[in-house]
Amino acid sequence: EVQLQASGGGSVQAGGSLRLPCVASGFQFDDYAIGWFRQAPGKGREGVSCINNRDGTTDYADSVKGRFTISTDNAKNTVYLQMNALKPEDTGVYYCGTDSGVRSAHYYVWTGGLGMDYWGQGTQVTVSS
Repeated sequence: EVQLQASGGGSVQAGGSLRLPCVASGFQFDDYAIGWFRQAPGKGREGVSCINNRDGTTDYADSVKGRFTISTDNAKNTVYLQMNALKPEDTGVYYCGTDSGVRSAHYYVWTGGLGMDYWGQGTQVTVSS
């Protein structure tokens, strides 16, 4: 059974940092794409960042480039999203999703995770000004 467990959310002031881990199980971690997506109140889901372990590509939304970093620990089957210089507009529920890696990291970010087969439960991030 494929499972994704996201955590690490919280409330921070603008300029602060958070690190979100997503622990994966039930699939061959290094053969999949795993990404982070978020949904703000009243808005649709948007792609934040994705790493495709199959082809080694990564991508970021323009709004987070230079502030967020995605990384993996294959030994722990965990993907991390390090978020620095947080802004109020980063507020939302953050989800990790995974797919078998047949599409590029850019595709998943650009489409907001279209085609992702599995999703974690989400973790709330609130950034106050």
